[in-house]
Amino acid sequence: MLDLKRRDFITLLGGAATTWPLAARAQQPAMPTIGFLNSASPEGYAPYAIAFRQGLKEAGYVDGQNVTIEYRWAEGRYEQLPALAADLVRRQVSVIAATSTPAGLVAKAATSTIPIVFTTAADPVKVGLVASLNRPGGNVTGVSFFNAELGSKQAELLHELIPTAAHVGLLVNPKFPATDALTRDVTTVASAIGFEIYVMQASDSREIEAAFGALVRNSADALLVGADTFLLSRRLQIATLAARHAIPAVYPIRDFAEAGGLMSYGASQTEGYRQAGIYTGKILKGAKPTDLPVMRSTKFELVINLPTARAIGVEIPPTLLARADVVIE
Repeated sequence: MLDLKRRDFITLLGGAATTWPLAARAQQPAMPTIGFLNSASPEGYAPYAIAFRQGLKEAGYVDGQNVTIEYRWAEGRYEQLPALAADLVRRQVSVIAATSTPAGLVAKAATSTIPIVFTTAADPVKVGLVASLNRPGGNVTGVSFFNAELGSKQAELLHELIPTAAHVGLLVNPKFPATDALTRDVTTVASAIGFEIYVMQASDSREIEAAFGALVRNSADALLVGADTFLLSRRLQIATLAARHAIPAVYPIRDFAEAGGLMSYGASQTEGYRQAGIYTGKILKGAKPTDLPVMRSTKFELVINLPTARAIGVEIPPTLLARADVVIE
């Protein structure tokens, strides 16, 4: 009788041992989900997605371990962003990482409750993402590169690079929210310098090809490329076409120069995406977007690609080489 009771007691303990872990697992909170919304393609933005995940890891979150990332890419078709954002809202993601200016604006329009962390090349106050940099307000905060504000500086650098340039193309994406402001700034500075600006618009690969055809027909002396998510994702195509037609070009982001572009001046995209990942992690831990000031880039890089300069027959002035933060040999 004693042995029977002892066996029953051991059986009861064994059953409890298998039941307790199941109960504990049932009580654990669901893994949070981040909605990653971008207006370009995963191929063109792979380095920045990696940087975002690095920042997220620094904040204590690893995709597939304690957080899930749902990626939504518009592939350059900005008109698809509202449907992609609406899908993330329906899924009730924990945070939306809206990693472009158009994505940020669409995400803000889609929800006033889900926290949003943006990255933008534009001034986030001017385009309507936040009320102010220090006090964003609402459910939105993020990182601004302010690269769209640097068009006039890039025009000045182009003049220093090619002092004899008179006819200069400006390649922009008409769908980028800050394009009008960028065009005005560049046109104003170009007029003071003595440039005649040809504005060319492109929002797909075919239109980029057509823009370079127009540059050749107009005997353009040089090219400026505007800040934009889509154009950045097509940096290899743009740099290759500029080299093929021997057109000196100045770009807004280092990644263009690393893809074979002649010269770039702007803030680091990868660092901005890493910071966005850190902010996203902070929000997952309970921080409110309204308490997180918009981070803005403070370090800007001048990058010069010497092999490209030699290939297209451009001699870089010693004054520019001396100021360059990075010289690609």
